[in-house]
Amino acid sequence: MQEKRALKAKALFEEGYNCAQAMLGAYHDLCGLEFEQAVRLAAPFGGGIGRMREVCGALTGMFMVIGLLKGYTDPGDDEAKAQLYGLTQNLALRFKEENGSIICRDLLGEDDSPKTHIPDKRTKEYYEERPCAGLIEFAGNLLDEILNNEKGDL
Repeated sequence: MQEKRALKAKALFEEGYNCAQAMLGAYHDLCGLEFEQAVRLAAPFGGGIGRMREVCGALTGMFMVIGLLKGYTDPGDDEAKAQLYGLTQNLALRFKEENGSIICRDLLGEDDSPKTHIPDKRTKEYYEERPCAGLIEFAGNLLDEILNNEKGDL
């Protein structure tokens, strides 16, 4: 079933959830979260974190899943930290190599952050203009690759 989660994430975005919500929502059960908990937790990360167009929500959602599944709990475990940070950087690098950036505004082709916190209406044109669904699917495929690899690395 894991290989279908990238498509589930894409479908959640197309239902109206933001990029981060779509990612964490598609993997919620693996993370020990109820769906509602997952989408609430990820809600502020949409639009490149609160619509500031910073780090792409598909990535922040993916990183939340990685943290919940492979994160460390001992702050003194430097080896676990290094392993997690290495995995996170590798995923970000692969995303950037494929898509040109990890920054929302760059991915959307915008020069600046929006001047308002009000989200755009989700219309047919909204979905046609934005690369978000494809970016979510790509991030989901990266995540699926990690989850299907027993070592958990790339």
